[in-house]
Amino acid sequence: MTDELLPVNGKKVLPLVPSPHALRRLNTHALQQLAQEIREELISTVSVTGGHLASNLGVVELTLALHYAFDTPRDKLIWDVGHQVYTHKMITGRLDGFRKGLRQKNGIAGFPKKAESIYDHFDTGHSGTSISFAVGIAEASKYSEDPYWVIPIIGDGSLTAGVAFEALNQGGNLKQQNLMVIINDNDMSISPNVGTLAQYISRRMIGPRAASVRRYTKQLLAQIPRAGEDLIRIVQKLERSIKDFIQPGLLFEELGFQYLGPFDGHDLETLIPVFKNVQNIPGPLLLHVLTRKGYGYKPAELEPERFHGASPFNRDTGEFKKSTGVVSFTSVFGDAIVDLARKDPRVVTITAAMTLGTGLDRFAKEFPDRFYDVGIAEPHAVAFAGGLAFAGKRPVVAIYSTFMQRAYDQIFQEVCLQDVPVVMILDRAGVVGSDGPTHHGLFDLSFLRTLPHLGLIAPRDENELRRAVLCSIDFNRPVVIRYPRGTAVGVDLIPDPPPLVWGEGECLRVGKHLSVIAAGPLVYDALFVADRMQRQGIEIEVIDARFVKPLDSALILQSVRKTGHVITLEENTVIGGLGAAVMELLVGHDVSMEKVDIMGAPDRWIPMGTQQELWEDMGLTTHELERRIRLTLGLQEVDIDTDFFHRTHESDSSGQMAD
Repeated sequence: MTDELLPVNGKKVLPLVPSPHALRRLNTHALQQLAQEIREELISTVSVTGGHLASNLGVVELTLALHYAFDTPRDKLIWDVGHQVYTHKMITGRLDGFRKGLRQKNGIAGFPKKAESIYDHFDTGHSGTSISFAVGIAEASKYSEDPYWVIPIIGDGSLTAGVAFEALNQGGNLKQQNLMVIINDNDMSISPNVGTLAQYISRRMIGPRAASVRRYTKQLLAQIPRAGEDLIRIVQKLERSIKDFIQPGLLFEELGFQYLGPFDGHDLETLIPVFKNVQNIPGPLLLHVLTRKGYGYKPAELEPERFHGASPFNRDTGEFKKSTGVVSFTSVFGDAIVDLARKDPRVVTITAAMTLGTGLDRFAKEFPDRFYDVGIAEPHAVAFAGGLAFAGKRPVVAIYSTFMQRAYDQIFQEVCLQDVPVVMILDRAGVVGSDGPTHHGLFDLSFLRTLPHLGLIAPRDENELRRAVLCSIDFNRPVVIRYPRGTAVGVDLIPDPPPLVWGEGECLRVGKHLSVIAAGPLVYDALFVADRMQRQGIEIEVIDARFVKPLDSALILQSVRKTGHVITLEENTVIGGLGAAVMELLVGHDVSMEKVDIMGAPDRWIPMGTQQELWEDMGLTTHELERRIRLTLGLQEVDIDTDFFHRTHESDSSGQMAD
């Protein structure tokens, strides 16, 4: 097979494969044609809908070989990370859904989803957990009368997650005969893999130097007279030692896994016999497969990081479609942190395999010695930052909201309990759109608000974000700054904006009938409704909380005592966030309110869809805010012909999606 996509002649194979059962009836030539057609389908569909392209292009043959050689769904494939399942979905009865509704509301998810198919066993979205889940299935299956293989496919740098090695440690100890771990080694996570573990497992272990060592060793061993059992044992031990030196199998074999590989992950004629033959070997097994991210599409091969999570693009040129021209919150942060670092040499930045996605690419280029990508290891990233802060640095950790959940204990112990000045940047706070429930950042205000000493800032626009970043290290305490995905509000940037005052909110509009207390860009939705209702003689006071913790207690108490009614507005779950904080404040000061209405994400999993669709589903619209205001004030409802979304574009200037 070549690296380029070739025209397909004759009958299409893909429509003839509604299930893995049909796949197993194809010969090698038809399988290779099928792989080519799938790549064409991947590029064609993702160029329109957006999605995880590079990782899926890299696992086409691996996916076909697994379904061909194993008895799926009886044998269970556990995908890690879940974004590499597009080929899997196409050949398990979801081709039409893939074409018509990939990552669309009520369509086919971009990750495994049990509700979609019996071939999906785990709603995967975060990395590194597949082996743990698989070890659990394999252990429970000991009691099954119909034993089956359990096969976690772990790739895209997921082995840098510590939980993966915790699972390998137990899985090898349990000696599970039906467990087969497949490492999809593409030398990448979302950003290029980093760290000694990645280098250990890397394909460089089988590069020219390693091949040269193997040839020399064979020549040397051939010259040793093989006489006597002792000498033979010495020679065999030397052979094993050389093998372990030049290949990454030793680590896994010490953990109790039989290591096999590495194998070419794009060679069906190799993979299928290997997968069939290893079923005769009792586990636990670990197969090392080499793939290339973006394989078969040159733009993705050349820039796999940008095509990891791609927004819609021109398939002929690989250029991402232009957005509105409004900058993203991510890029505003990226510029602000560079400005801060130029003024303060103590500033360092840390991310977890998301240099481009968090906007730190410019910082990494300008300050390479002050930038750290720790791989997919969020707990370590935060604990590492705690140590840097303790020793006098001013670390800024940029991680998506949904992934910061993985580091909660480190935020608690290594940062807040130590009271060290670590700044944590939570990108993609709120709904992220088409990646769905595993990726929405709807819980950070709630799970972080409980921690002492921690400040939580939700800037309403670009200028407020710059102010928060530029003064964050001066607070000399743990601080979290959260902002949503996609384009920002579009305000003109103010040069040298004044610093924030710790715990200070802002009254943006004075009113006497009802107080709306909002956080983040939803402040502008509140202002829009207040302007609209002002024309009807209803005066709404709008408070930008700015700090969800500590609240500006004096400002909020003064406002609600005056108006007697309050509605809170946040892009966070209604449980434990801004609304809960305001209620606690009012109760603590014995403020009697007729009604406190909390507007936020309801207590359920929010599905995939565009951000606009999800805001509407959650009731985070100006239409709903005005309806709630009228209901609270006992006013008659009126028809509202149009709605208003201040944030209307999901993509940002980098072309990257949520993950």
